[in-house]
Amino acid sequence: MSIIRPVKTSDLSQLVELSNLAGHGLTTLSSDPERLKQQITLSEQSFKKTVSQPEHEYYLFVLEDSESGDVIGTSALEAAVGMSEPFYTYKVGTNVHSSRKLGIYNPMEILLLGNDYTGTTELCTLFLSPKYRRGLNGRLLSKSRFLFMAQFRERFADRVIAEMRGYSDENGRSPFWDALGSKFFSLSFSEADRISGLGSNQFIAELMPRYPVYVSLLPKAAREVIGRTHPDTFPALKLLKRDGFRYQGYVDIFDAGPTIECYTDNISTIKASQLYRVTISDKATQSTQAYFISNTEKDAFRATLGTLEKVTHDQVLMSQQMADKLNINDADFIRATAI
Repeated sequence: MSIIRPVKTSDLSQLVELSNLAGHGLTTLSSDPERLKQQITLSEQSFKKTVSQPEHEYYLFVLEDSESGDVIGTSALEAAVGMSEPFYTYKVGTNVHSSRKLGIYNPMEILLLGNDYTGTTELCTLFLSPKYRRGLNGRLLSKSRFLFMAQFRERFADRVIAEMRGYSDENGRSPFWDALGSKFFSLSFSEADRISGLGSNQFIAELMPRYPVYVSLLPKAAREVIGRTHPDTFPALKLLKRDGFRYQGYVDIFDAGPTIECYTDNISTIKASQLYRVTISDKATQSTQAYFISNTEKDAFRATLGTLEKVTHDQVLMSQQMADKLNINDADFIRATAI
């Protein structure tokens, strides 16, 4: 039984190992130990902080294998992006070139640099160790964040986004970056990706072109990957689409991966989640209905998946083993949504 919990300082070395497995394109899981240490510190502060509205908080969760105690995955929530430094995206838009006299009407696809997602909550840092990509581990990593958001709604914005990793080849090269970004930055994709992962995006503002980019002027290889998800990220994209997330024409400025979004209160897992009062009982093991389950604590948050026996609309039976994993007692409340 794997458990989701907030990150701890002692997890640093295992997070470095995970980030090395992630490779290029996952900028929010830095391979730099100092940057990771800063993220852990910010996360620990955020979980303990009293919040009335989302600001600079960052909540980093880890998936712990119950048998070995190893950290096998990560996921995170950034409460409000772009509040301290600009959050850049490209908006895929249209510019019409026409001449009535010549009988020409040409809609042209363009990329517009902007900060339209400022203040939104971001789902980020989702990564699962390859050897644990089985069963429901990936879904638990993704959906446990929504249970936390549902329980502590005031900590998050009314709209949630997720930047999907864009296409790059087996050598870490991005056709979109090679065609556009590299011309202004004079850096490889992996190096620009690394610098961005260190937490400062000022260099983007200083070097990116301010004028619309005409997509038709880009090479075919670059055009074909605009809005395209990396194969390793496709399962995460499918999960989020099931929860109501949709692509609205925004892409990453580095690799042109799609940004998807959903209004917080419309996310399926949040809408379906419910509070239940727990009765601890061995009879709970007779149930076959599986749930994503969390306790209702903030800095002591725990989430897992397992079976519950519903007694009434707001009361469930739970095994002692699961109660121990979630750090709850008899008559405590949990939040759960059926699988």
